Amino acid sequence: MDPAAQTYVDGLADDTRPLFDRIHQLIVGEYTAIGIGISYKMPVYRRANRSLNVGAWKHGVSIYGFPDEGALSILEGHPERFSGKGTLRITHAVADDISDEELIQLVRSALGHVRAPRSE
Repeated sequence: MDPAAQTYVDGLADDTRPLFDRIHQLIVGEYTAIGIGISYKMPVYRRANRSLNVGAWKHGVSIYGFPDEGALSILEGHPERFSGKGTLRITHAVADDISDEELIQLVRSALGHVRAPRSE
């Protein structure tokens, strides 16, 4: 993780940190080789010429930069969380209602699917 991104994460409010950490762990668990830096004053996850921003705010966490179709699963269950093109707003109040599987689907739509290793 880029030092500026680490500084951002280290400065998160105690009530927002667990939600941010959950999303961060899902992303780095899905992609072993991912670049993490700062863009638009928030962490950006970069892979294969693609990017996804994750910002922490008073309300919770927002995820930016995914194709709209990548959020279909989340939008079906939580249409009020969609804040415009490529933006998902996850408040502290609804974070537990969104499954890890829904979040991973969104992350994969933004950063691409990982190909399984070929068996020899």
